[in-house]
Amino acid sequence: MSGWNASGCDAPGWAIDAIPILSDNYAWALSDGAQAIVVDPGESEPVVSWLDRRALRLTAILLTHHHPDHVGGARALRDRWPDAEVHGPHDDRIAEVSHRVAQGDRIAPGDNSLCLDVIETPGHTSTHVAYHGHGLLFCGDTLFSAGCGRLFEGTPAQMLASLDALSALPGNTLVCCGHEYTASNCAFAVEADPDNAALRAYRSHVIAVRANGEPSLPSRLSDELAINPFLRIDTPGVRETLIRNRSLPRLANRVDAFAALRTWKDHYRA
Repeated sequence: MSGWNASGCDAPGWAIDAIPILSDNYAWALSDGAQAIVVDPGESEPVVSWLDRRALRLTAILLTHHHPDHVGGARALRDRWPDAEVHGPHDDRIAEVSHRVAQGDRIAPGDNSLCLDVIETPGHTSTHVAYHGHGLLFCGDTLFSAGCGRLFEGTPAQMLASLDALSALPGNTLVCCGHEYTASNCAFAVEADPDNAALRAYRSHVIAVRANGEPSLPSRLSDELAINPFLRIDTPGVRETLIRNRSLPRLANRVDAFAALRTWKDHYRA
């Protein structure tokens, strides 16, 4: 599996870090030694502590969707740094947003030295967005390592289209998702794609990393394409498992196959 380090951002002078928050979330931070941009701060205190230890000024907040574990710290951070921009989707449920974004927008948060493209990714929620640029993908709860988000507001067709859009990004993209779900996702993935040797190796890697208290994230998109069953819905291994274990018709279309896989995961217990 491909590794990463804090200099994973390909913009000169910028680094990427994962800030653990709540029980299993990450807020992601981009920093250049003077300023920081934070993605999905579900609570404020760990983010403030992280920024203060590094004497960084918060210049922008990026939000992917309205769930409290992703936006819950935005107001307190804006109170502390009132000039910080808050970018987020067109959704009145996110009151803190100062800059609304939509599909095709290109934003330059902070001091404008970074440019990120906005990708609408409905499925987990109806207004979910992702941000992509400089070798990084901030995808909230749409794509996880070895998994994908639950469908709370969107349809299987919407979520599959969103995953297809993310799958088309360059393979060296670092997937900066919202939760440390990788180990449990891998347990399900090996059930769904049992003959995938790359997946078994990836699971062993994740178990070792987590045993050392290190994050499994970000992952690399090329690895996800090799091991994530939700990105491999068209492959014979996943399809045959769905036919055999979930009574999926052999000629089912890919949306029905994805829906069957997601429903299986919803009720899966390792």
